[in-house]
Amino acid sequence: MNINNRIHAINAVAARLPESPAAEIKPDASIRTYGIDAFGEKAIARYLTKPTAAKLLAVARDHAPLDASIADEVADGMRRWAMEMGATHFTHWFQPLTGGTAEKHNSFLEPAGPARAIQAFSGKNLIGGEADASSLPSGGLRSTFEARGYTAWDPTSPAFIKRHANGATLCIPTAFCSHTGDALDSKTPLLRSMQALSKALKRLMAHFGQPDAPVSVTLGAEQEYFLVDRCFYMQRPDLLQTGRTVFGAAPAKHQQLDDHYYGAIRPRVLKFMTEVEEQLWRLGIPAKTRHNEAAPAQFELAPIFEDLNLAVDHNMLIMETLHRTAERNGFECLLHEKPFAGVNGSGKHCNWSIAYGGRNLLEPGANPKENAIFLTILLAVIRAIDLHADMLRASTAGAGNDHRLGGNEAPPAILSIFLGDELGAVMKAIETGTSWAASGRTRLKIGVDTLPPLPRDTTDRNRTSPFAFTGNKFEFRAPGASQNCAQNQMVLNTIVAESLDALSDKLDAMPGDFNANLQKLLQRLIRAHKRVLFAGDGYSAAWQKEAAARGLPNLPDTLSAIAPLKNPANQALFEKYGVLTGAEMESRYEIALGAYERRVRIEGGVSLEMARAMIRPVVADEFSKLATAISIAKKDGLKVGVTGLRALSLKLGAGLDDLHVKCERLERALAKGGPRAQIAAMAALRHTVDALEHLVDDARWPLPKYREMLFIY
Repeated sequence: MNINNRIHAINAVAARLPESPAAEIKPDASIRTYGIDAFGEKAIARYLTKPTAAKLLAVARDHAPLDASIADEVADGMRRWAMEMGATHFTHWFQPLTGGTAEKHNSFLEPAGPARAIQAFSGKNLIGGEADASSLPSGGLRSTFEARGYTAWDPTSPAFIKRHANGATLCIPTAFCSHTGDALDSKTPLLRSMQALSKALKRLMAHFGQPDAPVSVTLGAEQEYFLVDRCFYMQRPDLLQTGRTVFGAAPAKHQQLDDHYYGAIRPRVLKFMTEVEEQLWRLGIPAKTRHNEAAPAQFELAPIFEDLNLAVDHNMLIMETLHRTAERNGFECLLHEKPFAGVNGSGKHCNWSIAYGGRNLLEPGANPKENAIFLTILLAVIRAIDLHADMLRASTAGAGNDHRLGGNEAPPAILSIFLGDELGAVMKAIETGTSWAASGRTRLKIGVDTLPPLPRDTTDRNRTSPFAFTGNKFEFRAPGASQNCAQNQMVLNTIVAESLDALSDKLDAMPGDFNANLQKLLQRLIRAHKRVLFAGDGYSAAWQKEAAARGLPNLPDTLSAIAPLKNPANQALFEKYGVLTGAEMESRYEIALGAYERRVRIEGGVSLEMARAMIRPVVADEFSKLATAISIAKKDGLKVGVTGLRALSLKLGAGLDDLHVKCERLERALAKGGPRAQIAAMAALRHTVDALEHLVDDARWPLPKYREMLFIY
């Protein structure tokens, strides 16, 4: 690599003409094109008969059973719509256990005789397909020679058009399972968990005299990401291969001044954001918010809440759209949880709520009965997090998130719940059987029959809390930016379902006055599970000690975080609710462990290669030149400047020796050590390389620096 390439990259980025945003999208235009690339209600009404459309919409809206007899008509209508939209191929779009999506394209072309062909798409093609299950992660559920896997149409998530330079493809959201019926994807367990939660909630709501009604779980996933210019990206082998910088000294200025957060969006970035939104709106994805995030070159996109399954699919499309659009605009979109050390990492804040009959049960009510339901659901969630924090933490495990959790606005690995001052006071009043003094209100007695209106948004937010109540939902802040929401949402649904059933079991065993029994139950719940409530600084050392004293699990890295997947009690819980079998749980452990070990090893290999092939030659050459200069000065009898040259050469020489030692240590760790030893060796090597960055001639340093990647774009 030419050591001047970094300077050329800086000049190339600096020479870019300032880009104006794309032409402003008029509100009426965005409304006219909203959802045009999704086979939604308008397309269904146009391309299907009324009876078939009604049956399909009942499946999508109310999760009614699918009538397989409509498959052929739906397939033909979907094909006609897709071809009018420019599609030539179709694919079953699914979410294997890679953390991403997968697709295999097939054309609509069907032979119809010698040199003749027609375009067709049958109900059989729509409902199911076959994919190679052995070449995708299975965690031991499939052997290499057992290749058969199946995709199955998910009619609750609309088909959509994916556009590319030469045409378009009809994408059909599907589940993915093995020949033996084992779930090999993220969607299948998610759908199972939604069904389990629905059943448990209906059972509990019957205790409150509520009629049977549809259950809706909703999600709003805030997506954080970084943008770097591709000129810089292509000069960083670590970004190319791992998504994060394994080396990079902290610049004098990064996010200390808080001047990037919510700041004015640069024109080039705004153009990119506008294009992203335009594509998402066409897909029916309700992208709502865009803004600068805390770190320089970091941004956020947030959609409006949607049905959970649809929101998960849409988030996967959001990530893909960000990547694709970034490339077209000369950027690279980084979704790694910690692409730059020392500044804000990127998370995916998952805002979860649950509704019954269209009413959000996490919304404080306007009357005592509604508030009794609200508090019951709230305490059921608290119980679920307290008892099953280990599984929820496991759902956020990953090599990238290990670097992020515990600092720079990311929550710690210890799971706790933040309720805020007002609801915290309500919990205390329930626990002690005393009254509650609301801010600005009179003192009122707590009781199911006389429960006063409860507050919403009357308290501050705690950005160090992993699981915070924010007025009418819980915000789970621990998931990483690159992770599939389906994993943590599947766990959350399941543990809440178990908690709801536990409450129903208690109420079933408590004859007599329901309100009095409920009051006693709520009191027992808060006393038993209040240890998980915490409103302080999650980063403090004091909290680490206090959490340990409370008995809360602290699973700081992936190796410890995924261990609960092998716990027989956890496996029994997920089997009980039909979400994951014991074998499927074991497979998730094996997949997570393998992915973690491979990612760490790749990072170690890249670090070693860069240190030896890119950093060491530059440092050695610099040291050699200094040694030559000192020798000449000594020969010529010069005294001025020699002290400075000698001091710098000593630092470079010591750094060169240290670089050699650290590289040897990393090589041994890669050969014989496990992930933790490799990570420690990488960190030690990074410390040496980052120190050398400040010593080597700036014009000769081969890697784009933080001050360039984070500020020149």
